[in-house]
Amino acid sequence: MMSRVAPSLAITDELLEDVRQRLLAGKRVRCALGDGGRLHIDRQLPFLCLYRVPPGGGDEGTDQLVCGEASFLIAMGPKRADPQIARLIAVVVETLSERFGDFLLLEIWSAPDRDVAVAADRDDVVPTELQPDFVISARGPNIPRRTVDTLRRHLLRVSMLKQQATVHFDPVLRAHPSDRTYLLKADPGRSRRCHQLGLCVRPIYRDHESGELFPQVLRELTRGMGRALKQSFFTFAKTHTTATPRHFYSLGRNAMVKAVWDVDRRLAEISGAFDFILQVTPVNAEGAWREFRRGRFEHAPSFYYRPLVVEPTMLKRQIFDVPIEKIEDPTLSELFRQRQDELDRKITMLSDIGTPRFLLGSRQVYGDVESDLLEVAASLLEHVPTRQDLRGGKLNAKEFAERAEKEVAFYRARMPSFVAEVQVREDLFSGLLCSGGDLLIGHQVTVPAGRVEALLQHEVGTHLLTHYNGLMEPFRQLHSGFAGYDALQEGLAVLTEYLVGGLSRARMRILAARVLAARMMIDGASFIETFRCLDREHAFSQRSAYTITMRTYRGGGLTKDAVYLRGLMEILEYLRNGGEFEPLFVGKIAADHIPLIKELLHRNVLDPPVLRPRYFEMKGVGERIERTRHGLSALDLVMGPSA
Repeated sequence: MMSRVAPSLAITDELLEDVRQRLLAGKRVRCALGDGGRLHIDRQLPFLCLYRVPPGGGDEGTDQLVCGEASFLIAMGPKRADPQIARLIAVVVETLSERFGDFLLLEIWSAPDRDVAVAADRDDVVPTELQPDFVISARGPNIPRRTVDTLRRHLLRVSMLKQQATVHFDPVLRAHPSDRTYLLKADPGRSRRCHQLGLCVRPIYRDHESGELFPQVLRELTRGMGRALKQSFFTFAKTHTTATPRHFYSLGRNAMVKAVWDVDRRLAEISGAFDFILQVTPVNAEGAWREFRRGRFEHAPSFYYRPLVVEPTMLKRQIFDVPIEKIEDPTLSELFRQRQDELDRKITMLSDIGTPRFLLGSRQVYGDVESDLLEVAASLLEHVPTRQDLRGGKLNAKEFAERAEKEVAFYRARMPSFVAEVQVREDLFSGLLCSGGDLLIGHQVTVPAGRVEALLQHEVGTHLLTHYNGLMEPFRQLHSGFAGYDALQEGLAVLTEYLVGGLSRARMRILAARVLAARMMIDGASFIETFRCLDREHAFSQRSAYTITMRTYRGGGLTKDAVYLRGLMEILEYLRNGGEFEPLFVGKIAADHIPLIKELLHRNVLDPPVLRPRYFEMKGVGERIERTRHGLSALDLVMGPSA
């Protein structure tokens, strides 16, 4: 729960003493001030971001540049209120400078709107009204030069529409808006060992004439600035104070407001209202196969689907009623907005099952088949031999379920809440599916003995493990899945098959064929044309060719199966670049989310994953991991000496 100082309309002696005592005790401070101002300090930190609303108001959006930080003060009201604000800041500075030795006060304000109205030099370039521009100001002998250099260097990395920021440092300008005064005078500031910096921001996030906000521009600028601010705070802490932060992200917020939990809960409830993959999987896949075979593969089979258990329009109403705009933390806001958008698109797809619109939605959610991905798939189909080694026999669905039960029991012994059920389902033709924390097994499944361990680690050691690790985190999205998580999940699961020595050549050919089938469908090929291509040109059995084609054309055209090979390529590149395994098991995330997840781990918003996969304990896995770090392609995994 968020610790709060009682809301106040005035900065009284009682309020100041309460703030002092909470800071001394290392507790959070979150209090309302007069006219809508507020003070938020997560914990003992050697800095404070300040924003003073101009006396005339009209400075839309600028307050959001500071309220994503772990320590900030937003001051409202006329100039005559400045002495009261100065008293509050003095308490913060005095208390925390005693703890850390030095303290940094960074004030942020916006440049006049007229400074945004800059015409483009040429008609063929993007107008420069959206080019970020910053002026860092400080004067006197107390300037923290290394902090200024860090701030300048990282603000230069902020961009908007591929326009890099311009940054200037002015050692003559005072570290506050020109129409306001210092809140800490020079001599007291030195005695309190308080360093003061000013940052004037060009307000590209609003229309310079009407003052209307550009929300997306504001969000992107806030994220870019937030990263630069934290890195400068990190430099200041390391060079001027006794603080020892592990990482610049550890200086970010770890206190979550009620709006975050509300948004997370509501999105998770919407996500849990339907099982997308189950809804778009035909219930008559086996009967359709028999009919297709009887017709000598001349007529495309007809598929039937489960009735929708939800009303799409009602779910959409709920989605857009989720108040994500109330989340101040830019990292969490971005993650939740992406999830909101993906849920909206998936619900639209449910309404479009069996229509041409379904494929359009699939391409939005799961992407197209890019040329480089198609090239990898074609290379695999060309170079990986078609013959299979079936020595060792096969396990039927019941026998595989018994092995899966033992795997689940291994994790349940380490996490009692790992309560996954293993079900053999009559309404699944073949294949394996993790749904709602359970493992569903098609009743016609047969698993080669040499593939059993690989599939157990794929389904239980990856999909179920990340689901239940996600349940242990504060955000429900980590077990239901953040937007676009499928590619990384499936890529990691396929890599797992390689790590335990069970990624067969036949399996890799199937992953490549799924990519080819998805591309053919996107390019307009019919079910029959794709089936015949796999059967006649790439030597798949008729049953395998049917299954691959059915999975691709289900619902009206589902490109999801292309993510297996795409995700495998992503994870191989990630490991080749020195990526760590731990963040991948926190929950269900996309590759683009890894830096955000690392940030949240550094901020102690997320906990390290509780469970590690069992295969980390297996002989030979460590050596295979090292080989991937030295650079392996998808083809190397099954054709190289490491296979």
